[in-house]
Amino acid sequence: MTIARIMRGRQDAVISVGVDTAVRDVVALLADRRIGAVPVLDGDRVVGVLSERDLVYCLAAEGAAVIERTAGSVMTAPAISVTGDMPVLAALSLMTRRRIRHLPVLDDDRMVGFVSIGDLVKHRIDGIESEAAALRDYISAG
Repeated sequence: MTIARIMRGRQDAVISVGVDTAVRDVVALLADRRIGAVPVLDGDRVVGVLSERDLVYCLAAEGAAVIERTAGSVMTAPAISVTGDMPVLAALSLMTRRRIRHLPVLDDDRMVGFVSIGDLVKHRIDGIESEAAALRDYISAG
């Protein structure tokens, strides 16, 4: 199973911010959309990811003044990304190794999606439950 397969059912556009977006606006966006991170774009190129964790680290180091900074100055960069043909298990492994929870999905350096570890885990659990149901059906039919 690949990342592209997970994204196939999605209709919504990827929420992103520009490098010059004020941190206060990013915080409002994260809270309003109830999301944990956004890709940060310079034009149409992904240059980083700004997550709740980035905000907490900056707040701890600098205090409330961080709210006046830009997304580009707070984000984690460079962005660790994947392509649609990457297997889900490989993406989960990458997230675990790099201790990240969100991955931009690129096609020829153009962002086509954004997946979270929650998206990937949910997909894996759904697949395992489907396999278990099929085995139960097979056993009970035999």
